Amino acid sequence: MKLLLDFFPIILFFVAFKFADIYVATGVAIVATIAQIGWLRYKTGKVEPMQWVSLAVIVLFGGATIIAHNETFIKWKPTVLYWLMGGALLIGQLLFRKNLLKSLMGAQMELPDAAWRVMNWSWTGFFALMGVLNLWVAFNFDTNTWVNFKLFGGLGLMAVFVVGQAVYLGRYIKADEQPGEAGD
Repeated sequence: MKLLLDFFPIILFFVAFKFADIYVATGVAIVATIAQIGWLRYKTGKVEPMQWVSLAVIVLFGGATIIAHNETFIKWKPTVLYWLMGGALLIGQLLFRKNLLKSLMGAQMELPDAAWRVMNWSWTGFFALMGVLNLWVAFNFDTNTWVNFKLFGGLGLMAVFVVGQAVYLGRYIKADEQPGEAGD
């Protein structure tokens, strides 16, 4: 359910674009993101900082798209989000000597510090490259291709990257011992 809620605005953006145009889709994405934040606040009582940042970016860039009637602004939105996320990881590591991924996910998995560093740097690089790739598609292809890339390409590359991370992390995750296996 959480995964569906996370992708709710982008799915509605995609559907609205296919039935209308980029400006209607942008308005739908803004409303969907506001609804998503409202629902999370109502249901859980808390909203993650990155979700607030995402709301601010969609309102700012989406609003500029609608007001100026210029799709360039909305095409920059994914890149800005990717670079903000990657930048936060980079600044956390270099300036504050804090691995933000470990801070966020350390309770879910136990890893050596070297593995956390590799994850942090790989996510930083992934976000940087995704930002560049988004701009390349946005400004070298038509809007329809960009919208398709935003949903299928972006999410597909994210899925491949996450699987790659899982394979890398697999060497550090210890399977729970089954009763009777430890020399009972």
